Amino acid sequence: MSGKGRRVLLWRHGQTTWNVERRFQGQTDIPLTDAGLGQARRSARLLAALRPDAIAASDLTRAVDTAAELARLVDVPVTLDPALRETYAGEWQGLTNREIEETFPEEFAAWRRGEPVRRGGGELESEVADRMAEAIELAVEKLPEDGTLVIVSHGGAIRCGLGAMLGLPRETWGALGALSNCCWSVLGPGVRGWRLLEHNAGTLPEPVIGDDV
Repeated sequence: MSGKGRRVLLWRHGQTTWNVERRFQGQTDIPLTDAGLGQARRSARLLAALRPDAIAASDLTRAVDTAAELARLVDVPVTLDPALRETYAGEWQGLTNREIEETFPEEFAAWRRGEPVRRGGGELESEVADRMAEAIELAVEKLPEDGTLVIVSHGGAIRCGLGAMLGLPRETWGALGALSNCCWSVLGPGVRGWRLLEHNAGTLPEPVIGDDV
């Protein structure tokens, strides 16, 4: 699907205590910190200017509470979708990188090399990408012709979704830098499908002026 003038903004949730402690959250339901809630409120004030037509969010608390800040300003309901959750990472969840490396050295090393790994017995990145892309495309189909959709999700899941929607080979998804808390990426229509217009942005998207259209 080309998007036909539609725009998709993928917004990462605000800060949590496990983000601060650098623990792998996965699908563990960790709430926002006070700082994370402040991040969500600041970003929501910016994103409200885009007048989104639809908001869809992961059903994990940190995404739900982030999405609620925008919904309150634009009077658009939030559709909760488990398909927008972060990667399920089984036994890795709750551990720091150092703890994971010490406990699962071979699995961790394979993941760092970019090999397909069921981290902690959980999901493959390709499986996360498939569910993310399907959920986003279904939501896009309900937009008006030039509508804007805001997806509120998680850093790893967003990266996988972006990779799939842009048609990038799985082994190159790591080239998409990680999203900071409450930053976002923007997809828009291109000649050959979806195009990445903004990545890890924290200010309002600006039109591209120049020769590369």
